[in-house]
Amino acid sequence: MTDLHPARPDQLTVSHLSVDGVRIVALRGELDHTARDVVEAALKPRAGDTPPRTVADLTGLTFMDSSGINALISAHRASVGAQGWLRLAGVQPAVLRVIQIAGIDALISCHPTVRQALEK
Repeated sequence: MTDLHPARPDQLTVSHLSVDGVRIVALRGELDHTARDVVEAALKPRAGDTPPRTVADLTGLTFMDSSGINALISAHRASVGAQGWLRLAGVQPAVLRVIQIAGIDALISCHPTVRQALEK
């Protein structure tokens, strides 16, 4: 697992784990314009991921603005374009509301837990 430790408590951290060929990318903190590029790079398929399968664990994500929506859409398109998928897991109510208002839940499947996202 790789962890990035923030300088501020609300700053975003990203950690990576692989389970049975599926990348799990855990996001903690706040996803705003300052973290968009980091999140997009973390969620997009990597060379050698065949097919690219990623679960974004949003259990610890406390805030997301439109920058986060754009990062999720970009990562989703890249994954689907490479015959893979991106799934969201553990989305907290405040972040889920943003995802629902933007209609992202109709594009990217949302699951209550990482385990459930891995089983689908």
